[in-house]
Amino acid sequence: MQNAAEVFQPLQADDPRRVAGYRVAARLGAGGMGRVYLSHTQGGRPVAIKVVRPELADDPAFRRRFSREIKAAQRVRGAYTAELIDADADGTPPWLATLYVPGPSLTEAVARGGPLPVPAVLWLMAGVAEALQVIHGAGIVHRDLKPSNVLLAADGPRVIDFGISLASGISSHTASGTTIGTPHYMAPEQASAGEVTAATDVFALGQTAAFAALGHPLYGDGPAVSVLYRIVHSAPDLSPLPEQLRPLIGRCLSADPEERATPAQIVEWCREQLGSDVEAGGGPEVWQEVTGPEVPAPPPVVEPAPLHTLAFSTRLQPAAPDERRTRRRRAALITTAAVLALALVLGLAWLLMDQSPGDRDAATSGKTGSAASSGATPASGASAPTAGADGRRPATSESTPTAPATPKPTPYAFQWLDEKNSVSVREPVQHKDRTGDIRLACSKTSCALESDTSKIAMRWGKPGAGLDECRIALSGDNTGRSLPLAAAAAGTEICVEHPSGDIALLVIQVKATALPGSGNNFLTADMTVWRHR
Repeated sequence: MQNAAEVFQPLQADDPRRVAGYRVAARLGAGGMGRVYLSHTQGGRPVAIKVVRPELADDPAFRRRFSREIKAAQRVRGAYTAELIDADADGTPPWLATLYVPGPSLTEAVARGGPLPVPAVLWLMAGVAEALQVIHGAGIVHRDLKPSNVLLAADGPRVIDFGISLASGISSHTASGTTIGTPHYMAPEQASAGEVTAATDVFALGQTAAFAALGHPLYGDGPAVSVLYRIVHSAPDLSPLPEQLRPLIGRCLSADPEERATPAQIVEWCREQLGSDVEAGGGPEVWQEVTGPEVPAPPPVVEPAPLHTLAFSTRLQPAAPDERRTRRRRAALITTAAVLALALVLGLAWLLMDQSPGDRDAATSGKTGSAASSGATPASGASAPTAGADGRRPATSESTPTAPATPKPTPYAFQWLDEKNSVSVREPVQHKDRTGDIRLACSKTSCALESDTSKIAMRWGKPGAGLDECRIALSGDNTGRSLPLAAAAAGTEICVEHPSGDIALLVIQVKATALPGSGNNFLTADMTVWRHR
């Protein structure tokens, strides 16, 4: 059973208090694309607002893709999806708002209560399949269907998060050519960077249903590269599944996309298996057993009253006559002082305008002459301006030197490194060969990041490194041209300094280096680069 403290986390110092016109009430969670907050519509209906991470928001290509996905998601209207109600791809930062779904994710429900009973799995598959019918009907392929993207509301499942969905007319790969998705729930064609279609989501539905029935991924745990290898090269072992579920899940997990069941066929098969429970409306009772009582959302944040309103509200009775007289005298004094000050300013201005240029120079000599009389000289290497024929010095065009501006970070999301390609700090970033600055190199026993040009250092400490933190990390004794990855994991931050002065930060997303001698090792990371000039 969930409690309010688990679901609704208090806001931290770096969390926004308002997103566009929405006042933020609590934090709901965070993901690869950004943070999710609870807010409310003007009518008080709860909504979930996803705010994009700053480094992604600064990427024009991401904004264009985000805008296309918003337009595609706006076409989705279904009973088993979380409806998109508002968004701004051009906002600072970009954001989107969907209706809030009260209920745990499938991941949370299984972690708390263990595998779902067979009837609940059938209701789950039917609801998610119906959601896919609506999604695919709008020309969208989700591409990241998994237990954490399925919420269990009191009346059935909801499919959420179209953050990396594929809308009609959009390439199935990122600009860098990498594959997008969660390794444990990828289809074979997705894992091998093949064509992604609606059948890809059906494979993910089969794996999601197997997770619900077993309590763990069907293809096992372990390094991502091992899981992906089993998905691509091995048939799934369905024997641990309940016998009633094996035929349908097995068809969803067919290696050939053409042989997989369609969402409509999945709905019909589940209806047949549930029998009379469908007509009797037994779904809500099943979900009550799985999700437990609903945790009510906090109320909307009350808009604080303006200060001037508070000031007026404290004076409930009219002022007494003596107080009114005192106030009038004070106002008269303030008005008189203001008039005298204005007259003084105007008089000085007229006096200065009426003076000749030479007189004005003389009037200011008290300030400029003091430096000369004290024997002060220009700084070494500087020359004083030469006086003209009229005795006046020309104005210098040089301004006071200021500190150089901090370089602006440039984000490069979803960078892929394997034993055949490489990544450069300078553009173009992605290389299909080994000519880039940063390479993944594996021996028979271990893997490391290597470079012929740049210094590499792993950064330790709290996550969220910036330029200054990377400079500190790169100035230490652990800097070199090779960095072993044995101690690295998802979230590890690695700093790189290019000979040009550019500094890059790599944040590991997936590390698959458990089989160093296999040739199937890879690494994915988000990279941010601060250009020296």
